[in-house]
Amino acid sequence: MSQSLSNILVHIIFSTKRREPMIAQEWEDELDRYLAGIFRARNCPAHKIAGMADHVHVVCSLSRTVTVSDLVEEVKKSSSKWAKTKGAGAAKFAWQNGYGAFSIGQSQLDAVVKYVATQKDHHRRRTFQEEFREFLMKYRIEFNERYVWD
Repeated sequence: MSQSLSNILVHIIFSTKRREPMIAQEWEDELDRYLAGIFRARNCPAHKIAGMADHVHVVCSLSRTVTVSDLVEEVKKSSSKWAKTKGAGAAKFAWQNGYGAFSIGQSQLDAVVKYVATQKDHHRRRTFQEEFREFLMKYRIEFNERYVWD
């Protein structure tokens, strides 16, 4: 085969440091657009980005030449610097050290995009920690509660 082709879909979740509500409603949409630009520049277009004041969900296509860890590192580093320019209240903005990345199939894409788009509804009923634990259990990822949160 002379071409390298792929269709890798990933649902990425990461939170603010100590899950503090650092993402201000005034610039939340702008942050989503900024994040989308980073994903697009890395040839990993985002299908949906949304979240809450303390975390973000991204559904994206992963380029065959980019690793998830490099992508998330770049996204968090760049967006953290950007967020700190959003006023005095954002001067201490920081993302948590870790992240979650979950593979999804093409047939699941629409449902996951819808799930991400309705984050505000989900979090009327459960916390970020409850949601994240559910993903870890659903994907059968072993974890130690002591090391999941920072």
